[in-house]
Amino acid sequence: METKLTRSPKVAAQFISKNELVAFPTETVFGLGANLFEPRAVEKIFLVKGRPSDNPLIAHFSHFSELDLLVKKITPSAEKLIEQFFPGPLTIVLPKSKYVPDVVSAGLPTIGIRMPSNPLAHDFLKECGVAIAAPSANLSGKPSATTWEAALKDLNGKISCILKGEPTLHGLESTIIDCSTHTPLLLRSGAISLEELQHVVSDIQIYKPSKTEAPKSPGMKYRHYAPNARIILVHDTSEIQPLSNSAYIGLHDFNSDFGLIGLMAKRICNNQKEYASSLFHFFRECDELGVKTIYCERISSNGIGLALMDRLEKAAKSTH
Repeated sequence: METKLTRSPKVAAQFISKNELVAFPTETVFGLGANLFEPRAVEKIFLVKGRPSDNPLIAHFSHFSELDLLVKKITPSAEKLIEQFFPGPLTIVLPKSKYVPDVVSAGLPTIGIRMPSNPLAHDFLKECGVAIAAPSANLSGKPSATTWEAALKDLNGKISCILKGEPTLHGLESTIIDCSTHTPLLLRSGAISLEELQHVVSDIQIYKPSKTEAPKSPGMKYRHYAPNARIILVHDTSEIQPLSNSAYIGLHDFNSDFGLIGLMAKRICNNQKEYASSLFHFFRECDELGVKTIYCERISSNGIGLALMDRLEKAAKSTH
């Protein structure tokens, strides 16, 4: 199969109408989409990515009129969050409607819904005319794709089309809030911070899953966000003992040339937001260079720092 590259939302949507897969840009990361209401099309996502079947997908939509086909009800907390943050990098978990196939929700009675703010994503979803089920456009366990080139590297020849767009704005997957429970729960941190969410719905709590519980959203159970290299988290650059084939990313540069010895790649970010948006792209650059060890600076868990540290800690755990 030859993967078609296009900048036309209309051309990309034609593949969706044929029950094929399309990678498309959002403001978070690139998604890998299929017609949500066609189980056979959705099953291709799991096969192509090597994704476990109990890892649910997120429904992406372009117009509020589509919600009746996706969810059974909208809770008061969800209504407040939708009003404040849709369209945007937020996914809300709600009781699913009878129209949502079990393959999308991994057999759960709930579905995560999201309305991307990326203009190209909006135009693509509008052209599709149906909601799109989509995880990130990468092979399972690898860093999410934040450019169309990264999506092509992982999925070339495996999917029908890639909708080319600019590099993603946030570089981390969407924040996920479970509003199907009495107390809203933060399932996955992302570009919208816990503080911002609690300003709108004050009783949101951070979810702490049990080991035996089925994952209610992507990013909760399986190996994620990990490059080939070993990840070592450091509080300060003085902790780094440069090895051959190593790299570093963080907010603070080295105080002397000592830190440059043995480094194949280095990225000094101006702030937490830039650190977050650069992380997955840096991981992929390191894979291409053959880096064996990546040192990553720890940061505070305020704002987007919570999401960034979540990704770093999971990557470090996956590579040790």
